[in-house]
Amino acid sequence: MKKTVFFPLLFFMVSCIGLAQSVDDPFSQKRMRKDLEVFKNIRLKANSGLYKYRTKEQIDSIYTWADRAIDRANTYGDFYNIICQLTDFEGSLHNDTRLPERYNQSMKKEQNGYFPYPVKWIEGKWIINFDKGEIPLGAEIISINTIKMSDIIKNLYKYYTTDGVNTTGKRIGITYNFSKYYRLHYGLSPVFEVAYRPHNSNEVQNATLKGIAYTDYYKNVRQRHSIAFDEVDYKDWEEGETYSYKDIDGDTGILTVNSFSLGNKQSSSHGRYLTFLDSVFTHIKNKRIKNLIVDVRYNGGGTDPNDLVTYSYLTQRDFKENKQAWVSFKKLPYLKYAFTKIPRFLRPLGAGKYNKMFKNNFPEEIDGKFYQDENNEDHQIRKPRPHAFTGNIYLLIGPRVASAGSLFAAMVAGNDNTTVIGEETMGGYYGHNGHTPMGYILPKSGMAVFFSVVNLEQDVPQKSNQWYDRGIIPDYDVPQSYNDFLQNRDTQMDFTIDLIRKNKNR
Repeated sequence: MKKTVFFPLLFFMVSCIGLAQSVDDPFSQKRMRKDLEVFKNIRLKANSGLYKYRTKEQIDSIYTWADRAIDRANTYGDFYNIICQLTDFEGSLHNDTRLPERYNQSMKKEQNGYFPYPVKWIEGKWIINFDKGEIPLGAEIISINTIKMSDIIKNLYKYYTTDGVNTTGKRIGITYNFSKYYRLHYGLSPVFEVAYRPHNSNEVQNATLKGIAYTDYYKNVRQRHSIAFDEVDYKDWEEGETYSYKDIDGDTGILTVNSFSLGNKQSSSHGRYLTFLDSVFTHIKNKRIKNLIVDVRYNGGGTDPNDLVTYSYLTQRDFKENKQAWVSFKKLPYLKYAFTKIPRFLRPLGAGKYNKMFKNNFPEEIDGKFYQDENNEDHQIRKPRPHAFTGNIYLLIGPRVASAGSLFAAMVAGNDNTTVIGEETMGGYYGHNGHTPMGYILPKSGMAVFFSVVNLEQDVPQKSNQWYDRGIIPDYDVPQSYNDFLQNRDTQMDFTIDLIRKNKNR
């Protein structure tokens, strides 16, 4: 889940009527160019994050590339790949490009041509994550159909967007959707010639695998070897699973927050979370806990103010959500392409309501940008809780951490008393594009394109080990080891507990 403040006019599930169509169907270059023009104009006018990580020259260059790529494009899938490349290049984890449902349904009915096994990134290699197949569990994939695995992965990055130039987060999407992504880029394949290297062997071996159905591939994903460890990657959290606390080793505790999707400040679920936090930190203070592990490795975001309230128990400074936030338009642009159920003759009325919202939330115009002012709730000065934790914080992060999850993790990582352990997050340290999603339908292809419009600068200190165009960088980079993958053990938690014990003995 990625942090969104839902925008009813523009956000709903895609539904398209018509006969099932294949991404391999012909699609004229004339129609591609019309949609490319619409797509570009929308991004230039409405996407405040267009130049967040890219210069104007870089954006101009990739659109020149896209126009030339259309010269070589012939199918609907070719054009989808061009739009995905443009979307990914911008560098926002809230960007999304969706096929109309009729194309998704057509793929789900395909009975052959999909790579059969799920894969996973371990110790710098893409390995087989399935123990019932013709290639042994944990074998490194060298190539598929003579294409190097490293080149394949680079070509699949465009289907899973992340902040800046981050790539660790892209591994999450590829781990689950490798075969689907492969099909979208390379097409269906009745057989796959795979070169692989078994673990602890220098010998490259070969296997010929038959392509399988779309649905059979996802059956194998649900039976992957690592599911006992990483099933939480793709689940919707129940409230009882979302947060927990436990004591270990006498003076050490573990606070786990798997999602901030706990409702807004008027909701009962948010109220229950506040009660939980107050109880936990009262207990921590009374028991004199000195070391607190804060585990947010599965936190993909959620809603305000759950992230900010949690941070108020982990800081000794006054803070606010954003140093600044702005949008690039005064009124909703290109409304005729908006992703909306409201009939066209009623859209001006609906747009007026939301234009008023933008005007109220972003009243200050400076050089064509519209900023939040000090009256906005996001700029309120927040205080630490009276019984906020003052001991040693060990923050566990990973590639799944995004949006509100990464905003929270960045703020905790900025504390002087925090040690950050794990892997680079999907979401950025210094900021992101978030809060309000907008969606548009490209008129000729019917593709839906989404992005969040608020360009945010987070209230975090400058740190020498944090990069503007990357995710949050840990102090200790600790990916899961190969042996722990085989045993489905938690390398990062074991490392953290061992580090705390070592620090106690110094």
